[in-house]
Amino acid sequence: MDLEEIYKANKDRVYNLALHYVQNVEDAEEITQDVFVSVHRSINTFNNNSKISTWIYQITINKALDYIRSKNRKKRYSQFTAFILGKGESRELEPAVFDHPGVLLEQKESMARIFHFINQLPQNQKTVLILSKIEGKSQKEIAEIMNISPKAVESLVQRAKSKLLSNLNEGNEK
Repeated sequence: MDLEEIYKANKDRVYNLALHYVQNVEDAEEITQDVFVSVHRSINTFNNNSKISTWIYQITINKALDYIRSKNRKKRYSQFTAFILGKGESRELEPAVFDHPGVLLEQKESMARIFHFINQLPQNQKTVLILSKIEGKSQKEIAEIMNISPKAVESLVQRAKSKLLSNLNEGNEK
C-alpha cells in the first residue's frame, strides 16, 4: 500500500478521532496533518505485526495527547507570565471552545458539558472511553491500539464510566 492509499483509507478516521480528543475543527485538522507527516516519515519502520490502521490509531492518540499537553503548557505559561508581570490575576484554565461539526446546535451545550468531564479523566481512561463508546472499537481492538490486555481495557472502561457519572452527578448538584 502506498502513502496516498493509506491517507485516503484513514484520513476521515484520523480526523474524527482527533476531533473527539480536542473538540475543535482547526485543532483536529492540525493533528491529522501531523499524523500523516509522522506516517510518511516512519512508514519504513512499520513492522506488520499489527494492522496499519491500528498503528495509525496509536499515532493519532499520541499526537492528540501531545497536542493537548502542549496547548495546556502554553496556557499555563502565559497565565503565569501575566501573573508575574502583574497584568492579570491567576485564573483557572478555560476549556476549549466546543466546535464539533457532528453535533447539532441544540445538543452542543450538553455535549460540551459531557466532553468537559471526559477531558478531566486520566488520559488512559479518556482514550479507552473515546475508543469504545465513541469510535465503537471492540475491547480486543482497543487492547491492540493501547498495548494493554483486554482485561485492562474492561477495567479502564468501568473506571472511566464510574468517574464520568460521578463528575456529571456532582456537576448537576452545583
